[in-house]
Amino acid sequence: MPFEDKNKVCEDCGAEFVFTASEQEFYQERGFENEPKRCPDCRAKRKEERRSQRVETPIVCSECGKEDTVPFVPTAGRPVLCRECFAKAKTA
Repeated sequence: MPFEDKNKVCEDCGAEFVFTASEQEFYQERGFENEPKRCPDCRAKRKEERRSQRVETPIVCSECGKEDTVPFVPTAGRPVLCRECFAKAKTA
């Protein structure tokens, strides 16, 4: 099924933008079901705002006891891993 460029209106700033055929193909390949609602500039701005709101929380690794930081606030009573142990657990 060939894709065609679609004209969209940004829900944040009201500017028109094009949801290109190649972007639509990318969305389909990744299994994304929702089309973008924001223009590329507003998407980038929103992404940067979320990135700047991250919290680095100091922790002691439940696995090795090393002190580290994580980019979230851990849930009380649940184990939390340092970056190294997390990487090991992820590949295992």
